Amino acid sequence: MPKRTAGARFATPQRVAARPRRMRKAVVIGAGPAGLMAAEELARAGLRVTVAEAKPSPARKFLMAGKSGLNLTKNEPLETCLAAYGASATRLRPMLDAFGPADMMAWAEALGQPLFTGSTGRVFPKAMKASPLLRAWLARLEGSGVRLEQRWRWTGWQGETLCFDTPGGEQVLEPDVAVLACGGASWARLGSDGAWAEYIPTAALSPFQPANMGFVVNWSAHMAPHFGLPLKGVALLAGGQVSRGEVVLSARGLEGGGIYALSKTLREGAGLTLDLMPDLRLEDLRQRLARGRPKESIKNVLRKRLGLDPVRAALLQEFARPLPRDLAPLVKSLPVPLIGPRPMDEAISTAGGLRFEALDDGLMLRGRPGVFACGEMLDWEAPTGGYLLTACLATGLWAGRAAAAYTA
Repeated sequence: MPKRTAGARFATPQRVAARPRRMRKAVVIGAGPAGLMAAEELARAGLRVTVAEAKPSPARKFLMAGKSGLNLTKNEPLETCLAAYGASATRLRPMLDAFGPADMMAWAEALGQPLFTGSTGRVFPKAMKASPLLRAWLARLEGSGVRLEQRWRWTGWQGETLCFDTPGGEQVLEPDVAVLACGGASWARLGSDGAWAEYIPTAALSPFQPANMGFVVNWSAHMAPHFGLPLKGVALLAGGQVSRGEVVLSARGLEGGGIYALSKTLREGAGLTLDLMPDLRLEDLRQRLARGRPKESIKNVLRKRLGLDPVRAALLQEFARPLPRDLAPLVKSLPVPLIGPRPMDEAISTAGGLRFEALDDGLMLRGRPGVFACGEMLDWEAPTGGYLLTACLATGLWAGRAAAAYTA
């Protein structure tokens, strides 16, 4: 970026007309939610904004997430929301204070998207899709003068110049400010491939790791009839954390929000146990089992005495055979041996990326004056449930405002 001299002042003699100020230019790299939010803030501040997107269309991961119902945010107080970000909460606090769950809802409604809040506090558009919201947002951005360039892949810097590989050949831009919104390193087919990391000093990066991902289980052949079925009414426990979300059994292992919520803890080596009947105490289970007939089959015991559905009964048989006489403790704490996480490119998001220590309070790279960063490329991690999207937009807004202020 062009160098600026802090505090420089120039007097214009009264008899000479002041020249009109050159319109400041900004480039945003990446047309996901964080990048589009940064672009909107820059345009609002009067900058001429170009958004460079490597893929043929913008916000592809955002659209994919919306296919199963776009969970925008979680309708809860800021302090509760911040807890979901773990060790990154302190760094994200000012950004989420400026654009938190309530602001997220107001933003979507201003784009003509009526919302509803589900029983767990999750907020969705009534349309249950991302495409109407994105169309309205892109139209508003176009109306504010934001130019979107597609199939423009950033290839790093030459000095202060940004270089791009485009359908028309190499393009170079030298804006007043730039915002990097390049995404994490998951779902490469949608644009988040982490390739940008080669243009950043190694010391400024934390290694990428999968987040919000499934885990591999080495099933026996007996489990095949249950693949694709949900595991409901259970509690998942790992490293002192408890999740009551739904899990799906797949041929590869366990998937779904219930295990995604524990992915960081499990990734770091904690063991997984299942409470197959979390709403009953251990002694209640023992009393139920004691009422059984002496020669009753184990199938009947699990189905009639405990009320286990076929999926939970199959899991108990899978991991606890031969079943002990005192079955109740295993029902309350069934160990599930995990082989490891699914590959990073199958993860919903990633941990790692650009370290906060490499950025100032405005998310500007300490080694690159005038270059800011936001979104999933930053080193923070959050569970699904609206937290990912909320922080992406919050950091995008923060970086966009800081970049605009830098040019003032």
